[in-house]
Amino acid sequence: MSSTEGRNTAPAPQVRPPGAPRFRAVAAVVVAYAVAMALLESAVVVYLQRALGIDPRALFPLQDPAITGDLALIEVGREAATLVMLGAVGWLAGRSGLERLAWTAVAFGIWDIFYYAWLWAFIGWPSSPGTWDLLFLIPVPWTGPVWAPVTISLALVGYGLAAARRIRAGLPVRAGRAQVAVGIAGGLVVVVSFTLDAGRILAGGVPDAFAWPVFAAGLGLAAWGAATALRPPADAPTPASATSPTGPPPAR
Repeated sequence: MSSTEGRNTAPAPQVRPPGAPRFRAVAAVVVAYAVAMALLESAVVVYLQRALGIDPRALFPLQDPAITGDLALIEVGREAATLVMLGAVGWLAGRSGLERLAWTAVAFGIWDIFYYAWLWAFIGWPSSPGTWDLLFLIPVPWTGPVWAPVTISLALVGYGLAAARRIRAGLPVRAGRAQVAVGIAGGLVVVVSFTLDAGRILAGGVPDAFAWPVFAAGLGLAAWGAATALRPPADAPTPASATSPTGPPPAR
C-alpha cells in the first residue's frame, strides 16, 4: 500500500484576509464603475459632436485637421486617460498581478459595451451592429463594425470574471509562456484587423470591407490562450470531501 494512500492531498483552503471584500462585492463595484464611466464618456462624445457639428452617422471621411485644430491631440490624450483609469480600477480591485489584470479586462469590457449602449440611448447611434466606428487613434486610426469590439469586450468580461473568481478561491490560473505568447499574438492580430485601412482613413477615405477572417483568427488565438490558462492542470489534487474534515476515505 502506498504511504500516501488515505491521506488528504487537497490543498488547504485559502483563508480570506479579515475585512477583504468578497468576489461578488468586488465584481459589483467594478461593473458599476465601468457603467458609470461609459455614461460619462458617451456624454462627452455627444457634447463634442454637437459642438463641432459632426453627424455621428457620417464619421468618415475624417474631419479636416484645419477644422478640428488641436482637438485630435486632445482626443488622443482622452483615450490614453481612459486606459489609465480602467487600469487603475483593476489595480485597486485585485490583490495580485494576475487578478489585477483580470479586473482590468472586466472593467474595459463593461465600459466598451455600455459606451455603445449609452450612445444608442442618447442619440440612436449605432443604428445596427454593423455600423462602422472609429475605435481608437493610438497610434493610427482603428476602424471596424461595432460588433467587433463588442465581441472582444464580451470575451474580456467572461474570461476576466472567470480568472478573478478562480484566483479569489485560491485555484490556479496558468499564465505560462505559451499562454502569454499566444494571447499577445492573438491580440496583435486583432489590432491588425482594425488598422488595415489606416492609410486610407488618414488619406481622407472611408473604411472598406472589414477583414473579419483576420479578426476571427486573432480572437481564436487569444481565446485559446485564455481557455488553457483557466483549465485546471491534469495533476491537480482532488478536493477534500465536503462532509469529512479529513477528506475522502482511503481506497480499499
